[in-house]
Amino acid sequence: MSASAAVGKKTALVVCPGRGTYNKAELGSITGSLDSDTIAAFIDQVDHVRAQLQRPTLTELDQAPLFKSSLHQHPDNAATLIYGAGVADFMAIDRSQFEVVAITGNSMGWYTALACAGCWDVDTGTRLVTNMAELTAKGEGAQFIYPLTDAEWRPDATRIAQVQEQLQLHHGQLFMSINYGGYAVLAGTSEACSAAMAALPRVDERFPMLLHGHAGFHTRLMQHAALQAQQNWPASLFRAPHIPLVDGRGHIWSRSVVDQQALQRYTLDHQVTQTYDFTQAVTTAVKEFAPDHIILLGPGSGLGGAVAQAMIASGWHDLASKSDFSARQEQPLPYVLSMGMAEPRALVTGRKA
Repeated sequence: MSASAAVGKKTALVVCPGRGTYNKAELGSITGSLDSDTIAAFIDQVDHVRAQLQRPTLTELDQAPLFKSSLHQHPDNAATLIYGAGVADFMAIDRSQFEVVAITGNSMGWYTALACAGCWDVDTGTRLVTNMAELTAKGEGAQFIYPLTDAEWRPDATRIAQVQEQLQLHHGQLFMSINYGGYAVLAGTSEACSAAMAALPRVDERFPMLLHGHAGFHTRLMQHAALQAQQNWPASLFRAPHIPLVDGRGHIWSRSVVDQQALQRYTLDHQVTQTYDFTQAVTTAVKEFAPDHIILLGPGSGLGGAVAQAMIASGWHDLASKSDFSARQEQPLPYVLSMGMAEPRALVTGRKA
């Protein structure tokens, strides 16, 4: 029996959200729920760096009187909110209850994962996520999302075939940007995205859904941003993780020993210009680390569906549908705990909602 098991700790996989997860409902959620002086000091450090960069601080953004898409979803502001909220939530996890055995993330959530694992300090992390948001926002193209499952989160062969047809029809112009649980996030040239969106059947009066303000992320359209990033952020700034990391290929970066150049190349090249397989990342992490729970960091609470769909797709513990997953969640301490929701957050932090 491990020491953590002996004292009743539960093991946990931590998952960090990507871009677009800070919305109107999250306004004030970061600085309004500071759990400790340590987290407050972290927010102060982020604010200090942002002030040096002559950008709105995290506190100014989060405590703004009104949510404005033009302000809060501006690329480098959104990046700061996502990074700041994620790291603050990670710091708020009650370590007397949970032993974090691995960390992964979706898309730019990979940067948050690196920060949580100690791969860079607050100054570097804040500057890097701001700069990467600026570089990738300058890229061309667009990005949209489309469901690949039915109402019970089971793979829908027809929808999968329709997406594959569009990828083949627009080969070299349209790409699988993110494998996101039961969704395909597609990206490419604006023309290819528009054509594909027009061709795909409407689903739930919402999809295909254009992700406003997003460029051709995780595609070859980001090559210029990747090259510039590698010049701006040398391998010497990267450190070995304190906690194992699972990247967007499902590759595991082991604790304490890592090739700095390889981590830099993945983070600022492959991760920027190639498909981000979030489904594979979750599947690998769950199978390899067998966590007792999955903790989803904020901001927002949108990761839950994609995580559950990835588990269903892999047949984890015989899960085969949304109903199966919902039934498993009906317990005093649910398997998946979203810190963007008051009750699960209280369970994770050990503080009353």
